[in-house]
Amino acid sequence: MGAAVAGRGRGGDRRAPRVAACAALVLATLLGCRGAGDTKTGQPGSSDTEAPAAGPDQACPDAGHLSLRQRLAQTLFVGVDGSSAARIAELVDRREPVGGIFLAGTSTTVFRDGTPRRLRGQPFPPLVSVDDEGGRVQRIDAVAGDLPSAKRLGRETAERVRAVAAHRGRELARLGVTMAFAPVVDIGGQRDGDVIGDRAFSTHVAGVVRAAGAYAAGLRDAGILPTLKHFPGHGRATGDSHRGRAVTPPWSSVRGVDVAPYRALLDDGPVAVMVGHLVVPGLSAPGLPTSLDRAVYDYLRDDLDFDGLVVTDDLSRMRAITSGWSQALAVRRALAAGADMALLAGPMPLDRLLDDLTVDVVSGRLPRARVAEAATRVLAAKGCG
Repeated sequence: MGAAVAGRGRGGDRRAPRVAACAALVLATLLGCRGAGDTKTGQPGSSDTEAPAAGPDQACPDAGHLSLRQRLAQTLFVGVDGSSAARIAELVDRREPVGGIFLAGTSTTVFRDGTPRRLRGQPFPPLVSVDDEGGRVQRIDAVAGDLPSAKRLGRETAERVRAVAAHRGRELARLGVTMAFAPVVDIGGQRDGDVIGDRAFSTHVAGVVRAAGAYAAGLRDAGILPTLKHFPGHGRATGDSHRGRAVTPPWSSVRGVDVAPYRALLDDGPVAVMVGHLVVPGLSAPGLPTSLDRAVYDYLRDDLDFDGLVVTDDLSRMRAITSGWSQALAVRRALAAGADMALLAGPMPLDRLLDDLTVDVVSGRLPRARVAEAATRVLAAKGCG
């Protein structure tokens, strides 16, 4: 079981149980166990096939036993195309294995050949994640069936949403996935095909809290770690962070509306948070994306009392980042600001990036203590400690 990071700000005493619960949830999936609340939904195609459990000698180290480069590697969530089992092996079978594997692209080859399931046998296995929101953003439909969009699910009862998510979570676990980059908790209101659009459960805070909370609970029932995204809220922003700047309403409005689902859901059970690339007038520094801004992480940690895993949105291909920052600089800025993991969905030279980050630590641009804190949270989320 992973060690909790010391609480900062208000509510510190509530954080250790939250990190411990997160570790237990993900460890259960890594070991091929069923979630505590897992029940059959009666949906066609449901599979109860269990992956082999990891051996008893596969204990993983705590952050204090890792070298600096190993700690830095644990803070990286690296994208791999679903056709490349060799690339996955390259990222985890090394002295500095990455902390997470993000399965991207449209190929389902690695799911069909069982590669993600075999990662459970690594000395400290990576988190394995996919974008699987439903509708136009889903990853495993070719091997597990179609998942309705969040907008459609938002019209269902909370019980039905939880059952759908639990079924989907069991399919994810069967395929070797341990963490889903879902549910979206952005407030809706855009046209269906816009950047958020039908990816939002509702145009109202209460509807988002009800449906997203049920979806997250269903994933946890199946032993999958859910990820609330895109903090502090992309749904009412002008612009698309994939294509350039995305500017939200003023912070006074975002804090009262877009942040409300996080305030309601962060204490419901183990969960991660994804920080988006947004510009929030009155909170983030002028022109600085939220994913690189310490004020955003401080608010999440201190004001919302969250001490779980925090990951950035993709730093490698989204124009809100790539138009102003190199990949190495964006990773350093995100980690220094307070992110635990930097998501890099596109191709990236791992050794060169680790070299650059090591220089950043030695120079003091990236505090060594910040790297240790992030690596500790990553390992805790995987049941290491």
